[in-house]
Amino acid sequence: MKDYDLRKFQAALSNGQTIVHDVYSKGSGPVVMIIQELPGIGPETLRLADEFAAEGFTVVLPHLFGPLGKTDLAGNMIRVLCMRREFRIFAQGQTSPVVEWLRSLSQDLKARHQVEGIAVIGMCLTGNFALSLMVDDAVLASVASQPALPVGSPGGLHMSQSDIETARQRLDTLEPMLAYRFEGDIQSPAKKFETIDCVFNQDKERIRLKTLPGRKHAILTLHFENEIGHPTRQALDEILSYFRRSLMPKC
Repeated sequence: MKDYDLRKFQAALSNGQTIVHDVYSKGSGPVVMIIQELPGIGPETLRLADEFAAEGFTVVLPHLFGPLGKTDLAGNMIRVLCMRREFRIFAQGQTSPVVEWLRSLSQDLKARHQVEGIAVIGMCLTGNFALSLMVDDAVLASVASQPALPVGSPGGLHMSQSDIETARQRLDTLEPMLAYRFEGDIQSPAKKFETIDCVFNQDKERIRLKTLPGRKHAILTLHFENEIGHPTRQALDEILSYFRRSLMPKC
């Protein structure tokens, strides 16, 4: 992480608690926040961040849990279960408190970089967070990759009804956000996309749902294949184009 700038970001939540996490950033240009998945900020996530930086974006990595530079799936699951004040991974119809911290960070990034708004990517454990962050006017584009929460409820949504309504209203004014999953992914099952489609897309397309062939899980990181024509490479190219359209000044 030697190429990254590091700072601590603290935010007070509406329930009275205060959350502090390290935030890493690199690059210049429109701002993309990548929210780590359960395995952690490992080499694959850093490779993804490097690509965004190379493509002319400022990439921001909030460090929410676990070691840096390597993955630790089992250890991070224990860490998240112990972080009940921030993560409520079994909750249906409500959002984890850490999302409120991420909203504060989004507003901070908008002001700090003097931009109209930022883009976000959530993956697996944090995939649903990308949906919830569309509530905030600091977020102009969002990608939910293999959304998995709430745990134990394949057809549930990890967000409140009021957040759903606000996100729908905001997406009415923006290009549809993107969501991805592998066809055979049991952690982010087809029923999850069916629920998202029913809740958000019944009268118009607000979330563009993309199902990739295969039985893997981590589309942009552990199971990404950097080969021309590969579905994961195509997905990342789509995301890069979407973020450029949403964030970069129009000629």
